[in-house]
Amino acid sequence: MGDDSEWMKLPTDQKCEHKVWKARLSGYTEALQQFQRITDEKSPEWGKYQGLIKKFVTDSNAVAQLKGLEAALAYIENAHLASRTAGEVVSGVVCKVFNQPKARAKELGSDICLMYIEIEKAEAVQEELLKGLDNKNPKIALACVEVLRRAISEFGSKVVTLKPVVKVLPKLFESREKAVRDEAKLLAVEVYRWIRDALRPPLQNINSVLLKELEEEWAKLPTSAPRQSRFLRSQQDLRAKFEQQQQNAGDGGDEGDGEISYLFTIRSISEAKKWQERKEALEALETLTKNPKLESGEYGDVVKALNKVIGKDSNVMLVTIAAKCVAGLAAGLRKKFSTYAGHLVPTILEKFKEKKAQVVQALQEAIDAVFLSTTLQNVSEDTLAVMDNKNPSVRQQASLFLARSFRHCTPTTLPKSLLKPFCVALLKQVNDSAPEVRDAAFEALGTAMKVVGERAVNPFLADVDKLKIDKIKECSEKVELAGGKKPAGPAKEKAPPKAEPPAEAPAKPSGPPKKAPAPSAPGKKGKPAAPKGAAPAKAKKTENKDVAEAELSPEVCEERAGAVLPASCMQTLDSANWKERLAAMEEFHKAAEQMDSKEMPCQALVRMLAKKPGWKETNFQVMQLKMQVIATVAQRGTFSRTSALAVLEPVVEKVGDVKCGVKAKEALTGVAEACGLPWTAEQVVSLAFGQKNPKNQAEALNWLCNAIKEFGFAGVNVKAFINNVKTALAATNPAVRTSAISLLSVMFLYVGAPLRMFFEGEKAALLSQIDAEFEKVKCQTPPAPIRGGSKASGGEEADEQEEEAEAGDDVVDLLPRTDISDKITSEMLSKIGDKNWKIRKEGLDEVTAVLSEAKFIKPGVGELPTALKARLTDSNKILVQQTLSILQQMATAMGPAIKQYIKSLGFPIFTVLTDSKNTVRAAGLTTLNGWVEQTGMKLWLEGEELAEEMKKENPFLRQELLGWLVVKLPALRSVPSDLLLCLPHLYSCLEDRNADVRKKAQEALPVFMMHLGYDKMNKAAAKLKPASKDQVVGLLEKARASVPAKPSAPAKEAPSAAASSTKPASAPPAPVKTAPVSEQVPAETKKSKPASAPKAPAKKPSGKAEDDRTGPIFTLLPNGKEQRIKEEKSLKVLKWNFITPREEYVEQLKAQMTLCVAKWLMEDLFHTDFQKHIKAIGSMMEHLDAEVEATVGCLDLILKWFTLRFFDTNTSVLMKALEYLKLLFIALSNQDYHLTEHEASSFIPYLILKVGEPKDVVRKDVRSIISLLRRVYPASRVFPFLMDGTKSKNSKQRAECLEELGCLVGLCGMSVFQQTATKALREIAVHIGDRDTAVRNAALNAVVMAYNVCGEQVYKLIGQHMFIMAGPEYSGIRNRLLLRQNSPIITIWIFNIMIFLCHDILYTIYCPSLGEFSGSEGKTVTSLFDFFQSVSVEKSSVPAVSSKPAVSTMDMLQSQLAQLRESREQQGSQNTRPRSPARAAGPPPDLNEFKARLEMIKANLR
Repeated sequence: MGDDSEWMKLPTDQKCEHKVWKARLSGYTEALQQFQRITDEKSPEWGKYQGLIKKFVTDSNAVAQLKGLEAALAYIENAHLASRTAGEVVSGVVCKVFNQPKARAKELGSDICLMYIEIEKAEAVQEELLKGLDNKNPKIALACVEVLRRAISEFGSKVVTLKPVVKVLPKLFESREKAVRDEAKLLAVEVYRWIRDALRPPLQNINSVLLKELEEEWAKLPTSAPRQSRFLRSQQDLRAKFEQQQQNAGDGGDEGDGEISYLFTIRSISEAKKWQERKEALEALETLTKNPKLESGEYGDVVKALNKVIGKDSNVMLVTIAAKCVAGLAAGLRKKFSTYAGHLVPTILEKFKEKKAQVVQALQEAIDAVFLSTTLQNVSEDTLAVMDNKNPSVRQQASLFLARSFRHCTPTTLPKSLLKPFCVALLKQVNDSAPEVRDAAFEALGTAMKVVGERAVNPFLADVDKLKIDKIKECSEKVELAGGKKPAGPAKEKAPPKAEPPAEAPAKPSGPPKKAPAPSAPGKKGKPAAPKGAAPAKAKKTENKDVAEAELSPEVCEERAGAVLPASCMQTLDSANWKERLAAMEEFHKAAEQMDSKEMPCQALVRMLAKKPGWKETNFQVMQLKMQVIATVAQRGTFSRTSALAVLEPVVEKVGDVKCGVKAKEALTGVAEACGLPWTAEQVVSLAFGQKNPKNQAEALNWLCNAIKEFGFAGVNVKAFINNVKTALAATNPAVRTSAISLLSVMFLYVGAPLRMFFEGEKAALLSQIDAEFEKVKCQTPPAPIRGGSKASGGEEADEQEEEAEAGDDVVDLLPRTDISDKITSEMLSKIGDKNWKIRKEGLDEVTAVLSEAKFIKPGVGELPTALKARLTDSNKILVQQTLSILQQMATAMGPAIKQYIKSLGFPIFTVLTDSKNTVRAAGLTTLNGWVEQTGMKLWLEGEELAEEMKKENPFLRQELLGWLVVKLPALRSVPSDLLLCLPHLYSCLEDRNADVRKKAQEALPVFMMHLGYDKMNKAAAKLKPASKDQVVGLLEKARASVPAKPSAPAKEAPSAAASSTKPASAPPAPVKTAPVSEQVPAETKKSKPASAPKAPAKKPSGKAEDDRTGPIFTLLPNGKEQRIKEEKSLKVLKWNFITPREEYVEQLKAQMTLCVAKWLMEDLFHTDFQKHIKAIGSMMEHLDAEVEATVGCLDLILKWFTLRFFDTNTSVLMKALEYLKLLFIALSNQDYHLTEHEASSFIPYLILKVGEPKDVVRKDVRSIISLLRRVYPASRVFPFLMDGTKSKNSKQRAECLEELGCLVGLCGMSVFQQTATKALREIAVHIGDRDTAVRNAALNAVVMAYNVCGEQVYKLIGQHMFIMAGPEYSGIRNRLLLRQNSPIITIWIFNIMIFLCHDILYTIYCPSLGEFSGSEGKTVTSLFDFFQSVSVEKSSVPAVSSKPAVSTMDMLQSQLAQLRESREQQGSQNTRPRSPARAAGPPPDLNEFKARLEMIKANLR
């Protein structure tokens, strides 16, 4: 308090400079008030603040800065001294204001700059703004461009000089920031308004695409000359003239019957920066357009301005008003509006991407009104253009627009020439992945059929299946044409804009239409009367959800609310006293609770809540009561979607509020009960993600999680949620991501495994979190619905759950699928059936490529099933396995639709089980399981096909088939009665010759008895021969005691959807023809093992997992490796060459390995958990000996996978990988296998990287692997990889590579060098001068190894390259030589090197007349002498080299010097080395002294 009292006593100007920000804020506030009070612009008070204005705008505190900017603007506007501060203040604004995140600060900064221009300081402002364009902060550059554009737009080209602006435009177009580039385009358009074609020459060198865009924008500009709208202080006479013109234009606008003057609207609508100004102009225009008839005139500029708002304005409120203006203009002008229709229709159709219902409804009204002014022919091209739009909402609304338009057509106005393109486009949408798009297309086609008749439409429906044709006819019967079939009259024109949109608006969500047919769906036996006998409450609720209520005006709402609410409540709702507002809301809430539900005006009541202060209420108690009122009204009254739309947005804004969030969620739940969860959820999620508040987004998703559990999942628009969940997963806020993952886990309860397909493209870390959540709820069942339409009982509840159980199939239907029928050519099919197995292999490879490219496919595959069926019995077992792989891939790609091929292609897979090879049978079972995952098990048990397969007396087939049934049958609650047909063959298996078959048959008995019952099985056994009967009955009695319990049926209090939670895609609805077996297991069986029920299901998954892991891990594909090499050479795939592996390399390897690696192993190999990698490597080690041949076939892929592990940081994985690689290369060596160039180049460079690991254990293993490499790859080819390794920055890697090079030279001789011996030895010798001791020693050892092999030839190979060793590296060599003085070979060799290095210096000493040595040379000679003296090698200790007698080092030195002298004397006359002018007269070096020193060294050496 003491500090506050001190600065509060200071004068205003001193407060503005105070170090406490609160003091400065107070000072700026006082200064602002003072500036507004001063009337004299030349008052001496202004002078006090002249030096402070820059501090006003550059304040470090954001709050104080805002107030300072306001004060500065007031100062500049009123003070005569303000012009003197222009440069420094604008500079401060550019640097310290334009980079602020607050929009208000930027707005004030822009106003300050423009105000300086108004007081005649345009040049100073423009100079600082142009400087700001070079600022590194893109926010500053963007703001400078915006201010320049505003300045030119308002003051014109005479005030703001355009030449410097034009110069910087090309630079702005090259900016990295898109926002800057976009603003630069607007600036260029503004400049073009003032100087027209003079702007073209300076911009001719910019990007052609950008120039074209600018040309298009320039062409849209009005041809009239622009006018200055803001004036300088010296131009006040022009200002008065302009205002007078505007006033005259405004007076003229009142003449005539509703005539509109575009002069009133064009500037405010299209150029106003503040949305409030644009809103005021649009509302004024809307008032004028409400006239029933408008006078003809030129409305082009008004339409252009409205078109711009609809197409580009981000404020949806303005878009809605603009759409209403368009509807009013079209309705008022009627046919005279047709000239403008072509501009508006494409813009409105594109804008249908907006999700808010109010916007969509307004756009529907607008486009319907526009259509009535023109013809279908005129809008056909624009409509067809958006039928293929990426956004499903656009496609849906385009179809709905056509449906509404067709209602106003006759067979004459809808001729065949128009009908054909529309039908073609709509038939494409009939197969769309989005259900709402499909429904809209059906409606449009049905309307067209109603107008022109079935005969005209049927030719276009030749290829459409019967179900879809029936749906089109059903829609046709429901259509009511406008005015019957008579020509359109006035009533027809007025009806569509008002009557049609409300009917369409509720149809936008896809939830209710999807849920409606569920009760009457065929195939659900025993429940035909459920829809009729449903509870009345539910029927009423369904009606409420579809209620279309017109929007009430504020006056009507107040009148209706006043009739049911207390007068005191109405009077104090908008009171300024919060306590009065609180009391009013309490009365409001009490009245709503006691009100008769039939007489409750729901819309009026909830709209009264918006009465000022409305949803900006600051008192949380009042806001909580408002939320309670919404919940009460929604639960008790007839609450329509129109009422819901009035309150959903403010409620969603409060979901994340700490104090009001709970009540807001209760309000949302009440709305969901009244309007249905599918529609409410879609609106809530759309509104939440239309905001920027992450707290609201997270809490909205949390509410949705609980709501789905309470209401159930029936009718929910899954695809819409998936799109929003993807947006949430990409959010930067972790709470939003966590909520999104929680919502996915709840959806997984109802949808199951297909849900994951939509998120395969997410990052690995995020995907692992999603998988973890899915794993938690994998075995859980969805809770029973307790709210909404799901609060039913009996058969109705069962229908709801069956619908939820089929949600997985619905989700799979949403996947975008590719039609590959045109790619299955006759040539491909002929290849698959060719006599030559290689050609058959090519055909199968082509099929694999087509399926891999498409990923998800449509059911139509032509004659491919027939061709593949023949390959299942191919004599080449490799082709059989490849065919099985294709069938498994085909099942995954086609999804549940594969069930139509069960009879023709599924059962032939059983023929593979007759093969004697385990690998072939394991592949067959894997394929069968893949099909069952998509189709469900029940379809395989229908008919006689399974019994026929069991009838075949093949031991391999019988044991595999029975084992498969033992795993699959316990998971089913009921089976078709056709399973009885298998019993005779099951009993024959009990007496089979093969012991394994008998064992499997005995294991199958309890499983069959679980579904068929003991009595039926005993009855079937009675038909056997007496000898067989006794044995079988005995086994039946034995099996009777171990019958497993059936999976529990859904209980009333907790309905189960286990089929959808564990295997959603494998439980489609049973066909009508087959009745499930209803006989239960005897009661005594249940009593004997009461605890077995919960344990049995728990054991099965683990048993299945073990079965899945028993097969081979690698599949040998003929020519698979050759094909991969060919693809990499032709650059069809990425070449395996990188510094660090990118994601595309990992995905490519994963795709290649999928074809030849077991599925379970693939999951471990590419899992994010390193423990899975260790487990996978362990499995590969276990199977190495048994699958050597298959391992060799996949060797290139295996080695590539291990290169990825070299980049992991986990040491455990690395050590395990190196252990496997040692075993692998030993196995390859035993097989006499040699690596290909492709395999070596993909693996060895990355292995050499690990030789530089800091851990000795790792380096040791890598060296071991490199030594093993020589067994399977020539040493001469390993040599270049090691040479590349010596170039590394890692000293350990260089040293280890040099050591390995020395070993290779010592073991293999000079042949490892091939043609590069000279170059290689020189590169090795370079490392003798390395800083690292280990590198130097390794390099020296490598050269010594070469010397051991080839002797003195090493000198010639090294050559002049060793000159780099003279000088600074000399002392290092000396030290290394001293360490090796006991090695006579090294001593002799290194002396030769030293003579070779220093022969220039020595020759200079011997021949002084030809030159002299410099100071550095003298030091080198002295060092050389010192070195000679330090070495003491006895003559006798020097062994013979290259079969020559031993000589002393000194003798060798003298001999070398003598040879050097002779060669120099012969070349003396040619020596061009100049003598130093400074020492030319000086005496030459004393040769005698040098000789004496040499003798002394010689004596010391001896």
